[in-house]
Parts: sequence; C-alpha cells; structure tokens
Amino acid sequence: MANEFSVIQFFKDGSYEKVRTFVSAEEAMNAFNHYTRNVASRLGITHRVIITDGGDCIALEWQYDRGIVFGLPSQKEPTDD
Repeated sequence: MANEFSVIQFFKDGSYEKVRTFVSAEEAMNAFNHYTRNVASRLGITHRVIITDGGDCIALEWQYDRGIVFGLPSQKEPTDD
C-alpha cells in the first residue's frame, strides 16, 4: 500500500506523461512539487499535474494559472475541531 501513488503531468496540447508510477507518498509529493514549480510549469507548457492513488483516484491536482485546485482542505470554512 505504501507505493501506490503516481504523478502525471499534462501539456497544453492535451498530451500527458506519467513521471512517477507506484511510488511512496513522499516521492509522489517531491515529484509533484518539482513539476508544479519548474520552468515548464511557469511558462505554461505544463498545464496540469496530478497525483493519483492506487485506486486511480485523484489525490492532489495543480493547474496552470490557478495553483492547487483539489486535494487540500478549504481554508474558507472554520471547523469545530
């Protein structure tokens, strides 16, 4: 279960590349951070980066000009915790 994450980057033309497959959560996050902060992402060549879990569900998503759009708890709503 520990090595069930994949990282995929999507390009402006609709193509994509699996940059990591079946890696740990830590390695997936390191790759995600790299691919969302590199030159290609800043120039808009990379338009989307996602992390998927072992069930192929999106766990985290970044989009060009929007930042992280899915996967982090909202800071807008206060919680009762």
